[in-house]
Parts: sequence; structure tokens; C-alpha cells
Amino acid sequence: MSNEIIYPRSPRETMSGWVYLPRFVDKIRLHLAGKLHPDYQENFTKGFDGAWLKAAGVSADEMINVVKNSVTDGQVADWVAKHVKKSDAEKIAFRDFVLKRGTEGGEVTERLKMRKRESGLSHRDDITCFVDYIDADEKRI
Repeated sequence: MSNEIIYPRSPRETMSGWVYLPRFVDKIRLHLAGKLHPDYQENFTKGFDGAWLKAAGVSADEMINVVKNSVTDGQVADWVAKHVKKSDAEKIAFRDFVLKRGTEGGEVTERLKMRKRESGLSHRDDITCFVDYIDADEKRI
């Protein structure tokens, strides 16, 4: 594996009504191809990945298998639409969790501040949540 980082999509992107899902699909595809950068491997299927799995009621192995046996995002989206039966309210609650993570104060907010310091982004007042941090760290914003 080279040290070149292939960035997955922004956590803000959606698929089948789910924020973050396109990013997780990208990470799975990179993992299956042996191209998931080491920076992403420790939290693969954990963190936001794991939060999506829990919210959707899908196991990591099941989702990896779905992506492995698909060629397009449309096929993954079709599978999710057919097998993940969650209400719009549940999808919105997950969206709010992802897009606000790091703003709730306490330990989580302190972890965000630490990550910003470690990445040389402490000066970026526009980074107020982990999704902002990810997008800045991956040079999207």
C-alpha cells in the first residue's frame, strides 16, 4: 500500500436518506481494494462508521458484504432502501448526531479541540464539529 491518501467523500453527503453513508461506502471500497490509508484503519467500522451501523441495524460484516457484491452506489442504495427500515425521524436523529458531534461540550468537545491542535487547525474558528474537522483535515474546506 502506498502512503497516498485517497479521501472518502465528505461525511455531509447522503445516500438513501442517510447522512455519512457515502463516506462509509467509500471506506469499505478502499478497504476491500487494500487502499484504505492507515490513518483510517483504526476506526474502520467504529466511530461514525459504527454509529451508522448501529442506527441502521446492520452488522459490519453484512455491510462490507453488500458493498463487496456491488459495483455502483445505486446498488448499495437499493439494498439499503430494501433492507434498512428506519423512519425519517430516525434518519434525522442520526443526521443531527453526526453533524453536531463535538458541539455538545465536555469530553467530546475537548477531543475535537485536541484533534484541531494536533492537525495545526486550532486557528480555524469555523471548525465547530467533527464533520467540519474531517472536511478541513481532508482539504475540502
